[in-house]
Amino acid sequence: METFLNPSTPSLAPLTGRDNNRLQVEDRPAHDWYRFVLSFPPHLVRNYLSRFKVGPSALVLDPFCGTGTTLVECKKLGVAAVGIEANPVACFASRVKVNWDVQPDGLLNHARQVASLALDRLTAEGIQDAEALPLFSSSHQHVTPVLRPLPDDIDKLLLKNSISPLPLHKVLVLLDVLDELKNEAFSECERLALAKAVVFGISNLHFGPEVGLGAIKTDASVVGTWLKTVEMMVRDLRELRQKAQVKSLVYQADSRGCLDFLQPESVDAVITSPPYPNEKDYTRTTRLESVILGFVRSKQDLRALKQSLVRSNTRGVYVGDRDDELVAGHEEIQRIAADIERRRIELNKTSGFERLYPRVTKLYFGGMSRHLFALRRVLRPGARLAYVVGDQASYLQVMIRTGQILADIASSLGYELMGIDLFRTRLATATRQALREEIVLLRWPGTEKS
Repeated sequence: METFLNPSTPSLAPLTGRDNNRLQVEDRPAHDWYRFVLSFPPHLVRNYLSRFKVGPSALVLDPFCGTGTTLVECKKLGVAAVGIEANPVACFASRVKVNWDVQPDGLLNHARQVASLALDRLTAEGIQDAEALPLFSSSHQHVTPVLRPLPDDIDKLLLKNSISPLPLHKVLVLLDVLDELKNEAFSECERLALAKAVVFGISNLHFGPEVGLGAIKTDASVVGTWLKTVEMMVRDLRELRQKAQVKSLVYQADSRGCLDFLQPESVDAVITSPPYPNEKDYTRTTRLESVILGFVRSKQDLRALKQSLVRSNTRGVYVGDRDDELVAGHEEIQRIAADIERRRIELNKTSGFERLYPRVTKLYFGGMSRHLFALRRVLRPGARLAYVVGDQASYLQVMIRTGQILADIASSLGYELMGIDLFRTRLATATRQALREEIVLLRWPGTEKS
């Protein structure tokens, strides 16, 4: 089933490729402080806020809030919002991006003090940070630097060569100074600026959309890149502080579980994008900044993080997982899992991960069923929901129509299906087959509040 957008709302005409998913220039304030490559765009949020007739007295929930696209857009429009996110670095980013009480001039002045001290220390070690040096001066003589690595057990958590030794050393020096000169009023903004700078300006990472290695940078301006990021945040804060202040809360939690931190029947609308059932390990996308900022310090930390996520890839499947039992009677999910297993045997695919393809498919939809079940308690009668999901063919090219199956699960739990919008199409990497990215539109039954 396809629906068509209300002509009075901004258009989301179906597009092929990435055009309809780009961050528009006018949307960059706050959104661009730190953003997943796979994030959906702010204009999608605006569209569904309009279609759902969400007013200033409403509460919007994003139960898979990622880096806060829904929350930021709601705040810009004067609508209270709550986000839930299990990934700690993404949860941190969302919290920072909706805190516009930070005094911009104070942030800028403090960041300049940090940069000055960090540059002095690097210069004393014989290390330059070319782009930032014209801003500051130092008379220290050059000496042969001794570069600091990450501890071996932490370094093993990263994709090899994620960041080169010299830029990494500069980052660690900058972190030391941030800790020494820590000011609670500015610390979170400064650390988020470092996360963005490390990933998108300093590291060797490339996103396409899979995370991998791009050109190896033997050196990079660290302090300079970080300071420019802070300056961008300062410019945004000067604008954003003028907007209406509304409640924006973010909880680090598993959206499949109990949502007792939300009041019963308090949510008027849900706009979100959960993980898709594929082989993307979403923790890899944020691994470098998670390690640098100390959110993940060990294999145990990483395991705990993965266990708090909907099972969407085989690298996050554990022996004790039971979500698949919730969809044991769903014929289409069972058929897809059987087709994947049949295809695996035909192709003689015998790796441990390949053997898990059928199970992770069932775990994924079971996890989404758990989430939708838990969500019912907090929805107001008449609440509207929009779930951005995509077709997948990652498991031996067996097609998974994610939106249709999710709609069917929701219907079995008492939700009303309003329709499925086509957001865009994209080409599968292996087969070049067109895959649909869709918005599943649901309604929780009952009479809406006046």
